[in-house]
Amino acid sequence: MKSFKICNKFCFIAFTVLLFASCKSLKIDNRAANKSVPDTYIGASATSDTVTSGAVSWKKYFTDPYLVSLIDLAIENNQELNIILQEIERAKSEVRARKGEYLPFVSGYAGAGLDKVSRYTRNGAVEATTDIEPGKAFPEPLKDYVVGVRAQWELDIWKKLRNAKKSAVLSYLATIEGKNFMTTNLVAEIATEYYELLALDNQLKNINQNIQIQTNALNIVKQQKTAAKVTELAVRRFEAQLYNTKSLKFEIQQMIVEVENKINFLVGRFPQPVERNTEDFDKLTLHSIQKGLPAQLLDNRMDIRQAELELEAQKLDVKVAKARFYPSIGISAGVGFQAFNPSYITKSPESLLYSLAGDLVAPLINRNAIKAEYYNANAKQLQAVYEYEKTVLNAYIEVVNQLAKIDNLKESYDFKSKEVEALTTSINISNSLFRSARADYMEVLLTQRDALESQFELIETKKRQLNAVVNTYRALGGGWN
Repeated sequence: MKSFKICNKFCFIAFTVLLFASCKSLKIDNRAANKSVPDTYIGASATSDTVTSGAVSWKKYFTDPYLVSLIDLAIENNQELNIILQEIERAKSEVRARKGEYLPFVSGYAGAGLDKVSRYTRNGAVEATTDIEPGKAFPEPLKDYVVGVRAQWELDIWKKLRNAKKSAVLSYLATIEGKNFMTTNLVAEIATEYYELLALDNQLKNINQNIQIQTNALNIVKQQKTAAKVTELAVRRFEAQLYNTKSLKFEIQQMIVEVENKINFLVGRFPQPVERNTEDFDKLTLHSIQKGLPAQLLDNRMDIRQAELELEAQKLDVKVAKARFYPSIGISAGVGFQAFNPSYITKSPESLLYSLAGDLVAPLINRNAIKAEYYNANAKQLQAVYEYEKTVLNAYIEVVNQLAKIDNLKESYDFKSKEVEALTTSINISNSLFRSARADYMEVLLTQRDALESQFELIETKKRQLNAVVNTYRALGGGWN
């Protein structure tokens, strides 16, 4: 009993000394993340509607059945998304590993052995004079059979192991948010490429119409040359214009092939024609944008949520690194049976063996490695703070840019439509004037060229309008749910 009290006193003194040695202050730069955002988007009134398009499911936001089918297929087959899913599985396994570290490690064991010692040694002399039972000498050679259970457990008094497990859980959740953010970008990318494909289809349609117009104009010029009203130069210029337009047709066809295959890559399939909407491109409309409030980005933007979870995980990693300076208490125990004859192994208490031990360990000298890990963890935490703030700022700016683009492209499209209408009308006028010799053939050529360019620009503006709406939906956090 006296020795037990002395042992307890020694352990208490040792624990106090080790704790004092471990608790020397370490200077670190600790900074909390700024999570504030403006009350409204720039240019919006203070009473903005709290309904946001970022909370709308992509299946409700996009109504084109061909586009919806492509997005469904991409979410199932996209290789990048499937790679992220395996990252989630890895993070889940890390959680299991960290959870197991603060639980007792229990293992069973069994063994058998054979030992023969020299008679002319201490052990040999002892065995020669020892009787297990009256009239029975010590077995030679000596067999050994043992079976039992061992347990080891580190007392997590500083929450080092539990914080490591919580950090792993947060990292796991962050990978899920990362996967959701990738889904958001994937949905937006497929929609963008789909509208690019529709725009190219419409440009090809306009080229074919212009080829017909230019072919008719060339026939008229040839007739006028026969009548000596124009020279060979005019014929050649009209031919050159027609050849240029036909060449442009094949360039558009190549672009269509490449965009189709980019979509095929995103949906995880080999090249094949992409089914799409055949209605007039200029009549396409999307779900109206409701911007809501900037504070809603913190919930709807998956990259912000991912950054927030990673920040919380890094904070816990700092605590884990700090706990390594403190003493660790370990307990080990074992119980089992051991005998030199299998028939004795179940005889208790003679064959019973057990052990119980505790240890107290703390770093005292040369703690540079632990300090380095601690400072490294703190630096990563500060990086996570800045990364979070950067992500929030970037999300807000993305929304503001896309909202402004929607407004400006709407005005641009209206004026561009009037330009196309005026130039389309001027083609007929220039042809009529040319036939009556009141217009130069160069005026006809320039009018045709300007009309074709304006039609292309109108389609391009329409495509940019659609993309701006898609990108605003993505910037608001839509597309993952």
